[in-house]
Amino acid sequence: MELWILFGTFTLLMLIGTPIAFCLGVASFATVLYMGLPPLVVFQQLNSGMSVFSLLAIPFFIYSGDLMVRGGIAQRIVAFAASLVGHIRGGLGQVNIVTATLFGGISGSAVAEAAAVGGLMIPQMKARGYGADYAVNVTSMAALIALLLPPSHNMIIYSISAGGKISIADLFTAGVIPGLLLATSLMVTAYFVARKRGYPTEPFPGFSAIVYLFAVATPGLLLIAIIFGGVRSGIFTATESSCIAVLYALLVTLTIYRQMSWQDFVHATMGAVRTTAMVLLIIGTAAAFSWLMAFLRVPATLVAWMQTISDNPIIILLLLNIIMLVLGTFMDMGPTIIITTPIFLPIVVAYGVDPVHFGVIMILNYGIGLNTPPVGGVQFVACAVGKITVWEAMRSIWPFYGAGVVVLLLVTYIPALSLWLPAVFR
Repeated sequence: MELWILFGTFTLLMLIGTPIAFCLGVASFATVLYMGLPPLVVFQQLNSGMSVFSLLAIPFFIYSGDLMVRGGIAQRIVAFAASLVGHIRGGLGQVNIVTATLFGGISGSAVAEAAAVGGLMIPQMKARGYGADYAVNVTSMAALIALLLPPSHNMIIYSISAGGKISIADLFTAGVIPGLLLATSLMVTAYFVARKRGYPTEPFPGFSAIVYLFAVATPGLLLIAIIFGGVRSGIFTATESSCIAVLYALLVTLTIYRQMSWQDFVHATMGAVRTTAMVLLIIGTAAAFSWLMAFLRVPATLVAWMQTISDNPIIILLLLNIIMLVLGTFMDMGPTIIITTPIFLPIVVAYGVDPVHFGVIMILNYGIGLNTPPVGGVQFVACAVGKITVWEAMRSIWPFYGAGVVVLLLVTYIPALSLWLPAVFR
């Protein structure tokens, strides 16, 4: 009965449109009251969930990404990417994907990337004769690359949801090859779709232009090396690197590019504050929800149930992939990671799957969900920028979905794609 109350209240509130943080909090509170436990338990778990030092990295990475967008770094990365791949069939689509890959190493946020890169690229693509649906689909799927590359916020959330026992540095490193693999698969897909539709290419600017644009974009691109190299080498932690990212972003935008106004600075600061408040409230209420699931032995029960289905890790991973794809369709990414990590992680560990490997699988699964209605936050942003409906985008997104699912299967069943690079750096 306790589980019926916990999940039933959560589902009911979510169906009537209640914000996810209140769904989690009210469901936890109702269950605790039914069990006869002191209501103070919920608030204790909420407080402990938010009082994690590593969580400071999330708002600072969000802040640094916003500062760099408003400071002109994104425009210079687009220009450099255009010089590299603009001459390939569907040139601006290829530029979109390469820009997303480079910018993903700075922002770490799929939604921020869809807004920043989409705001720059979608209007240009439409003006050059590209279909609005093609521009939106390339943008929304390419934005998912940021989820896998450091400094991915969701990697940090996964580490904390796993009890802080998984190295954030290992997770950052593990996502690099899958992220580049996703970028490559999307570029191949974009090429064939553009070829079928007869989209144009851009003129090759010459190697001298590439060198010049690279030099102009270098101050922004250096942040990728600073974050990854600093965390991986142990010079500073992920939390410290986020603070360094903010200081570096301010330094670059104020002293080198000199494009950010005082109003832009205020908007970036207030946006980071609002995002932080929302994220921490969700994390706190999800911590209470997760504690109740552990208290009611949900993970142990699921492990026992899955062992009755199969003892083959291949089948179990396939089943979990399907479950996570469905969950990602109906729930936002951060809360879903927090809720499901304590449930799914003990299952895969029981079958011998490395927690770092599973983290990449989970992030990619829920990332694809960000592009799927009814809760596809990334797709909503891209469609808003492209001024088309979600259903117009959905009619032609399937080749790009297929590319994402192929990468998901490769990452799931070839662990070396995720684990080789962390082992090398370790």
